[in-house]
Amino acid sequence: MTPLEQEVLLNLLEPFLDSSLILEVLEVVRGGKEATVFRCRAAPSTGQKFFAAKVYRPMERRNFRNDSVYQAGRVILSSRGRRAYQNRSDFGREVQQGLWVAAEFETQRALYEAGAEVPRPWKCIGGVILMEWIGSDVPAPQLRHAKPSRDEAHAMHQTLLANIELMLRHNVIHADLSPFNVLYLGEGRAKIIDFPQAVDARTSPNAMMLLHRDVENVCRFFEKFGVKSNPYRIASDLWQRFVLAEL
Repeated sequence: MTPLEQEVLLNLLEPFLDSSLILEVLEVVRGGKEATVFRCRAAPSTGQKFFAAKVYRPMERRNFRNDSVYQAGRVILSSRGRRAYQNRSDFGREVQQGLWVAAEFETQRALYEAGAEVPRPWKCIGGVILMEWIGSDVPAPQLRHAKPSRDEAHAMHQTLLANIELMLRHNVIHADLSPFNVLYLGEGRAKIIDFPQAVDARTSPNAMMLLHRDVENVCRFFEKFGVKSNPYRIASDLWQRFVLAEL
């Protein structure tokens, strides 16, 4: 990231400084093509020590992923916005980014309130989501860097499958679940992150396929630590119970 790019992203955090949610921006935690995550010092009034601020890049500085597999089935109420999105105009790209960011915040908030193992989202302003910091003075590592014992791997495997089921019970499929977007807390504990691409299982034509992919990614990772499972059977059973309203 160039100094100019970082300055652009930091400017997007000004509303959180102005509203006294954060006192200062400390460092970049994770960068990517679509968003950068900063560690911020939280204002004492929040009761938090730090916040994570996920800042989406402005559209002119981003190479937004092809999101058609995730956006299918989402409803855009504004006819103007819907036409612009379909035509991929400049305004349509703004609509696209708004859908992406708003979907992540609202989904994460609903899942947190439902008891899922996700960071608590605090506020969304423009292209920035402020959320609970997961870690100490350093961020919790991604699951892909973890080397759990067999017992711990088994416990975490069950935890993640239980969260996939809980999400599906609330009509949500993560749709991009992998060891890259699970934070490892130790002792069989984990937090699931990154929800912009999450789909509504009731309306997405790709819901069943995405559910199977999530389950397969989780099961494949834990196979390395001696956890045997049948991801196809697990996902098929979850989907069958969802369709029959038995979750």
